[in-house]
Amino acid sequence: MPPLPGAEMVRTPVHLYRYLLRCCKQLPTRAMQKYYQHAIRQSYNSHTDEDDPERIQVIIQRAISDADWILKKYKKT
Repeated sequence: MPPLPGAEMVRTPVHLYRYLLRCCKQLPTRAMQKYYQHAIRQSYNSHTDEDDPERIQVIIQRAISDADWILKKYKKT
């Protein structure tokens, strides 16, 4: 299950970027939020030259699954 509703609507890198930043708001501390926001920005900037649509979809699916894993890891019990 994706971390936030709307993951199935993510089709472009910009949608993914905004989706992942919204996921950061669910993290428990401000320090974690800042850390992952920075990581998301760096990853987005490093992949801006990607132009293969299949590769972009692989990156999107992997990023959503990674976000799910991270949120489960830090989920308050």
